[in-house]
Amino acid sequence: MYYPLFTLLGCISATIVSVYTSKYTANRIQLSITDKIFIVLSGFCTAIIFAKLPFVLLTEDVLHNAGSILFSGKTVLLGLVGGYLGVELGKWFRGVKMKTGDSFAVPVAVAIGVGRLGCFFGGCCYGVGTSLPWGVAFPRVDQVVRHPTQLYEATFHLLMARALFWMLKNGILKGQLIKVYFLAYFAFRFLTEFLRPEIHWAGGLSAYQWAIAVLVPIFIGLWYRDVRNAKSFFNI
Repeated sequence: MYYPLFTLLGCISATIVSVYTSKYTANRIQLSITDKIFIVLSGFCTAIIFAKLPFVLLTEDVLHNAGSILFSGKTVLLGLVGGYLGVELGKWFRGVKMKTGDSFAVPVAVAIGVGRLGCFFGGCCYGVGTSLPWGVAFPRVDQVVRHPTQLYEATFHLLMARALFWMLKNGILKGQLIKVYFLAYFAFRFLTEFLRPEIHWAGGLSAYQWAIAVLVPIFIGLWYRDVRNAKSFFNI
């Protein structure tokens, strides 16, 4: 119940924010309506697929549990990466060469910030036990007072949305805002994984932390490629 509701609220919020922030990218990102719809749908669908992928791979009887997989939580980390890949594939298919990440950064951060509230009310993605005054017990799990890591994440994404909007308005790091957002989230998620009751693999790190260790150099490399290409362009 909570996941679909807050996912819907997140999508509505992101759409409203996207309309408002589009005036700051309209002069740099000029696409046809068809291209916009195709790229957005490509990113959205791929994000959903990647976000649900761990649930599919770890569920024994996928067909029998299809309903719970569809309406259960999602993996935000893989969802973001899948969305990025989907947008790039959509742009490649439509022959779009321009940078579009700035138009997605703020709306995506808002959508995830709102969507994470569904995890809080649904009682998933909770943290380990804590004695801090803002700890929360999730009755569906147990009576242990835990870190409300869902609220930590919601706060992070909404604050990032505010910071990214300020950068967008002031033309700071134009064309790289989505990478700024991703790298900031990777750092945040790596640290907050220590507050989650995750299974730790080699080196005392969780699967998400190892994934982040792989993703960070990839996105730094993509950023470096963009900077190098920009310098080559201006030197022509």
